[in-house]
Amino acid sequence: SQRGEMKRVKGDEDACSSSSEGPTESCKKVRKLQPSKEKHQEEEEETDVDLCEFGFDWALLPQEILLNIFQFLPLLDRAYASQVCRGWNQAFHMPELWRCFEFELNQPASSYLKATHPELIKQIIKRHSNHLQYVSFKVDSSTESAEAACDILSQLVNCSLKTLGLISTARPSFMELPKSHFISALTVVFVNSKSLSSLKIDDTPVDDPSLKVLVANNSDTLRMLKMSSCPHVSPAGILCVADQCHGLRELALNYHLLSDELLLALSSEKHVHLEHLRIDVVSENPGQHFHTIRKSSWDAMLRHSPKFNLVMYFFLYEDEFGPFFREEVPITHLYFGRSVSKDVLGRVGVHCPRLVELVVCANGLRPLDEELIRIAKRCTQLSAIGLGECEVSCSAFVEFVKMCGRRLSQLSIMEEVLIPDHKYNLDEIHWEVSKHLGRVWFPDMMPTW
Repeated sequence: SQRGEMKRVKGDEDACSSSSEGPTESCKKVRKLQPSKEKHQEEEEETDVDLCEFGFDWALLPQEILLNIFQFLPLLDRAYASQVCRGWNQAFHMPELWRCFEFELNQPASSYLKATHPELIKQIIKRHSNHLQYVSFKVDSSTESAEAACDILSQLVNCSLKTLGLISTARPSFMELPKSHFISALTVVFVNSKSLSSLKIDDTPVDDPSLKVLVANNSDTLRMLKMSSCPHVSPAGILCVADQCHGLRELALNYHLLSDELLLALSSEKHVHLEHLRIDVVSENPGQHFHTIRKSSWDAMLRHSPKFNLVMYFFLYEDEFGPFFREEVPITHLYFGRSVSKDVLGRVGVHCPRLVELVVCANGLRPLDEELIRIAKRCTQLSAIGLGECEVSCSAFVEFVKMCGRRLSQLSIMEEVLIPDHKYNLDEIHWEVSKHLGRVWFPDMMPTW
């Protein structure tokens, strides 16, 4: 029987020693409370009792209890515990402990982070590849780390992954690999899993043919796809995903993949309602041209998924905003990572009535008083705003807060943004703003070092 095969700790004295034959922790003294002999005495005396004296053997803990304990231990502690005895080693390899795993692949010369030990990776591939379900790869900026990730992926022929994430912690090292090498490794997972629900492959050389393989094997299960900064994917490639993966709930991609056809495909009757659509609008070269999405396409999307969040990140130069915010767009979360003009922010106030969150990194030296007031009037769901290198008069800012009221759950304004005027100075404004918010508020201050 399994119990008979387990290695027992040798004797009470050996088990309590610090030798490598048994865990020193197994014989730690425990506190046992014993009532005093005196009848009315409520104090208790503490005595140390050796569990080994009562024949207690930690090696004989039931596996279900060991599993519960091991699930709370970091991987390194589990590895140490697995050396105690055969039973604990068997518990270390229980499938339930290997369903979720994060491979950390870092090169000592380019990263200070610890990497997953190569021997552990071999053991996982040999014994647990068919147990893995939720897997992520964190790689540093080195090409060697990206190659190591691809090598592991290509060996997961017995896997049935539900989630997969490829994460570059620094520069996108997966883009340094030959495309054919990366695609070959990734399609191994696409073909063998057949139940992928979540896929994060930002900043990778994934292409249209590999997406077709993904759809052919996982169209019924795919719920989340994040693939921003994937230059080898065309609008036709992402349209193939939208046409076939009717259960998509969350989608993240670059603006060049967004099209009227894609929005209409996501709005078809057979498509499950999308919950989150994130679009990154990034300028690679100054003066880059951007296409326009028709209002009718956005309207179709909104009719089909009336509660979906449209998140847009803009990293454009000021003269590149021409095609945007000319007609109504159902944006809910809007972030400007570069300087944006007063004109563009004015158009936001007119054409983004669903806006919930707005972050402006920089604007220039012209006050945004009128633009903020317009946003407060039109964007009746706005609950979070952040302003960086901008200018707003104190009076206009107070009026903005007064119009939005207590629904402003997040208000992050740098102190340098607020310009004192005839009504308020910086010492007075926090009292007035706090009154309208219903909570204590102060502007953010630039840290001093």
